[in-house]
Amino acid sequence: MGEGLPGDPNRYIGRNAVDDDRRTYFIAPNVGKEAIALNLKEPRGQQTLRRLVDALAVDVFCCNVIPRRYQALGIDYETLSAAKPDLIWAAISALGPEHPDVPGYDPVLQAMAGFMEITGDPDGPPMVTGVPIVDLKAGDEVYANVLLALAERAESGHGKRIDVSMLQAAASWLITTLPLVDFDCDPSEITRAGNEHRKFIPTNVYPTRDGFVYLAVGTDAQWKRLTATTMFAPVAQPSRVTNGGRHEHRAALRGEMIAVTKRHATAEIAEALSAATVPWAAINDLRQVRELPALAGTFTTTRTPQGKEIRMQPAAVSLPGMRHDYAFAPRYAEHTRPVLAEAGFADHEIAALAQQGIVSGV
Repeated sequence: MGEGLPGDPNRYIGRNAVDDDRRTYFIAPNVGKEAIALNLKEPRGQQTLRRLVDALAVDVFCCNVIPRRYQALGIDYETLSAAKPDLIWAAISALGPEHPDVPGYDPVLQAMAGFMEITGDPDGPPMVTGVPIVDLKAGDEVYANVLLALAERAESGHGKRIDVSMLQAAASWLITTLPLVDFDCDPSEITRAGNEHRKFIPTNVYPTRDGFVYLAVGTDAQWKRLTATTMFAPVAQPSRVTNGGRHEHRAALRGEMIAVTKRHATAEIAEALSAATVPWAAINDLRQVRELPALAGTFTTTRTPQGKEIRMQPAAVSLPGMRHDYAFAPRYAEHTRPVLAEAGFADHEIAALAQQGIVSGV
């Protein structure tokens, strides 16, 4: 609560889905959740939060404000664990609590962690990825570490503080590039390479007569099978039977591969590659991804208040009996009253909190 539009700024990003504070960008990450509005800038609001943590036997508390604000808002680990000693407390910030004043968003951290330097065309500018990969990585680290902390708590009875640095989480994924610096690598090994793999040749996007295809030759055995086909036999040479040889002649090989693929339709190339058991894929747009047979039955769904079904992203792993449908994302402060009531707040207490500007939506 404060100046400007209330609640998560992401509520107001994208097209109006059902009402002004539930726009399209906000929906999928917030299905199945409840929303309360609590003014943590006021001591009474912080007191209310501590009461909620205790009365609801909260297992996990997560936040993503800059670390400098933890104590000022009364959401720091020391304060909340005093209310519930076995609390699992987790925070995401740009650089961790050692850098309490540094803000950060996904593309900023992509730049800082070197992701942009190694993404894009060699002759072009650095590029961000098409998905918020650092945000997603940081969230996965919170998820994994919270599960570990819950398992540890089941044995020890103790809570835990978890701090996830977006930068550190992102840099941990540089496993195939960052160590090369100490191996005195060639500069081309740790910069942009376009769609071509830096090591496995040929692995790239190739133009076809009617589009594009991505093929990946990861072993010499796959290369042998590829060049055994009538279509790709022209690119075979004795000097290319090993990946080292193909790497040495990568520029010439790239040109010859393009000359082959441009003469054939994508479907023809796909048939040849499948027969040779060489990994390949068409370059699908997102509408085509939704219709892939391999993803049938995996998508999560929600329904708007008007009853329209929305297909969202698939579950990462399919497990027996898992749910796929989730309640629609909540309105701002939609559940303030029922959550407070569940925690034992009487009607007159809730009314007083609302009158004092401590809660909204009641």
